[in-house]
Amino acid sequence: MGQKINPLGFRLGITQNHRSYWFAKPKKYSKIFEEDKKIRNCIELYVQKHIKNSSNYGGIANVEIKRKTDLIQVEIYTGFPALLIESRGQGIEQLKLNVQNILSSGDIKLRMTLIEIAKPYGEPNILAEYIALQLESRVAFRRTMKKAIELAKKGNIKGIKIQIAGRLNGAEIARIEWAREGRVPLQTIRARINYCYYAAQTIYGVLGIKVWIFQDEE
Repeated sequence: MGQKINPLGFRLGITQNHRSYWFAKPKKYSKIFEEDKKIRNCIELYVQKHIKNSSNYGGIANVEIKRKTDLIQVEIYTGFPALLIESRGQGIEQLKLNVQNILSSGDIKLRMTLIEIAKPYGEPNILAEYIALQLESRVAFRRTMKKAIELAKKGNIKGIKIQIAGRLNGAEIARIEWAREGRVPLQTIRARINYCYYAAQTIYGVLGIKVWIFQDEE
């Protein structure tokens, strides 16, 4: 079971928390759910644009959305907040304006906060984004996985597994390669495992990147 299901949904309510906090009537549930998805996509696209236009590296580990009657609070967990607060905070203000345009009701207030992560490379989303940038720059995938594991080990993790699938190094036949360091017990529900899937857009096709990080047991 642990090998065939999303590790986050498998542990929801045990070691994983919900990414959205709100209640809604059945008729409005699907509309609010779709709006949350648009907010997350807007934030990810904006940050990716800043990454490509900057010599620095940044990434988002998680986006939490908390809704009240007249307020939507968006908390962005990132390891490198400097990309979004550069130019005297104009970056975060522009992002807030983009998200405000997505909201169906203009009467609802929007509050957006940035939360810095002390050890960013211990988060699978940031690590997968780093791997994708290296692969899109035509760096060898084995070298990239080895470097990513070294960066992740600085975050005091118990284990990590990285899998890359597709036309690796431009080969004609697609294949799957993976590397693992330490323990990654996917069938142990009490194990705090973070998981991420990310697609790298290379010149010879799309490469699928999966990252599992085993942090600790409860």
